[in-house]
Amino acid sequence: MSQNKTVKRALVSVYDKTGLIELARALETAGIEIVSTGSTAKTISEAGIKVTPVTEVTGFPECLEGRVKTLHPAIHAGILADRRKDTHLEQLNDLGIAPFDLVICNLYPFSQTVSSGAGFDECVEQIDIGGPTMVRAAAKNHASVAVVVNPNKYEQIITALKETGISEELRRELAAEAFTHTAQYDTAISRWITQETHPKTPQNLHLEYKLREELRYGENPHQEAALYTDGSEYGLANAQQLHGKPMSYNNYTDSEAALRAAYDHPEPCVAIIKHANPCGIAIADDVATAHRKAHACDPVSAFGGVIAVNRPVSVELAEQIKPIFTEVVLAPDYDPEALEILRTKKNLRLIKVKYQQESQLEVHPLSGGALTQSRDTLENENDQAENWILAAGPAADSQTLKDLQFAWKTVRAVKSNAILLVKDQASVGVGMGQVNRVDSCKLAVERANTLGGRSTADAANQPEAPGGAKEEPRSAQAPCRSQGAVAASDAFFPFADGVEILAAAGVKAIVQPGGSIRDEEAISAAQAAGITMYLTGIRHFFH
Repeated sequence: MSQNKTVKRALVSVYDKTGLIELARALETAGIEIVSTGSTAKTISEAGIKVTPVTEVTGFPECLEGRVKTLHPAIHAGILADRRKDTHLEQLNDLGIAPFDLVICNLYPFSQTVSSGAGFDECVEQIDIGGPTMVRAAAKNHASVAVVVNPNKYEQIITALKETGISEELRRELAAEAFTHTAQYDTAISRWITQETHPKTPQNLHLEYKLREELRYGENPHQEAALYTDGSEYGLANAQQLHGKPMSYNNYTDSEAALRAAYDHPEPCVAIIKHANPCGIAIADDVATAHRKAHACDPVSAFGGVIAVNRPVSVELAEQIKPIFTEVVLAPDYDPEALEILRTKKNLRLIKVKYQQESQLEVHPLSGGALTQSRDTLENENDQAENWILAAGPAADSQTLKDLQFAWKTVRAVKSNAILLVKDQASVGVGMGQVNRVDSCKLAVERANTLGGRSTADAANQPEAPGGAKEEPRSAQAPCRSQGAVAASDAFFPFADGVEILAAAGVKAIVQPGGSIRDEEAISAAQAAGITMYLTGIRHFFH
């Protein structure tokens, strides 16, 4: 490795002025000449620190409303000259150009401008040209120049200046960060303008995420895993953990499924998820009531589950959750007293998350490429009950129709093939992930009639599992909850057998997409059983 580089001349041009004055003072104290642009130079000068404007170096004024400031040989020759080569040094001398040893630069806030909802032209103006050019030039020439794009690195630079100079190892590390910075910046621009030009199917797919943390392991202990963020304040990857053990890979996947399910509903909703499938989902006037109803669906499977709430966690809800072994609770906020109650559970992960249901591109990796699709939402007019077609039986009364609407929204959260049984705005039986729909019907009925019907308070009387958790008994029995329930199917019934199973279990109404070549068989089976059946004309597969 080469010797450390001393710094005699620095070029400073930053949009984010965090730590700028402290850095400039340190440069001045070290006897380093500071060359700067526009507002950066003004900020440094107003702090009483000597600075040389770029215009004095170039002999050319900033022009075109600041679009052209540093794009000049007097700047870029000073950055790009490889001081290891005598010919480069001779050319600098012949041209009367002094080299730069340090470039401090960060870029216009393009992504923030796009996120603010600004218009097209305003976003274009925030595409930095001179900044990335300086950064890339200095990063390329890191053998001779140190480049800093992150204000968090200023202290490291100040320390190096006070000691023996900037090492080659540090210059290379800074160069790598600089190239990553410009790559992320260009990716954001490319993604934005491509989306503006080809909103449905981009011609090139650019994904950019930043490492937030490495996880202990992946889906299984022998797999490595990490969490990356898009840098926004929204979504699970940007959530705040308030308490508990570190999140695992499986915690994250279950939590995302739970949030998706809870936020499908505008009403107060609680979703309890295990292995990405619902143990119970319910809505009510308040989250504590919704949780009691959701937990009663399947208290056996709720053991060790993930709970998502689309409202702040209340004290009453916290008291209900406390005796139940739960891996994660997710909510937009927590009542302070509720937080204290839940923090008595040492390992319980408490997550505060800003969640948005947005229509955006989903990407699924494949060997050799990827699949994309727009996100499935419940925004289609066919998802609304007033647009359904009554195919069999009498029209549903208002309460039954409310349950059917809830069932239709909620079945979207169940892995296909999916059948969901509902009573009183709460799931009571879930048939998920079966390779044929008739087995999903059987499973939903079986689970409705053997797993539920117990209150959350019962959990407090169960024997402790390892780690102090209360374990649900594996033989809990319940009344015949399928009797009088409504059912939703995420896709059409290919045969009448599924409908017949639901009818025999006492289901009174069914909502399903329709569209099978044997629709008449399913409709006839419903008609014969006196069951109300609605067709939506839209399906919600979830694989």
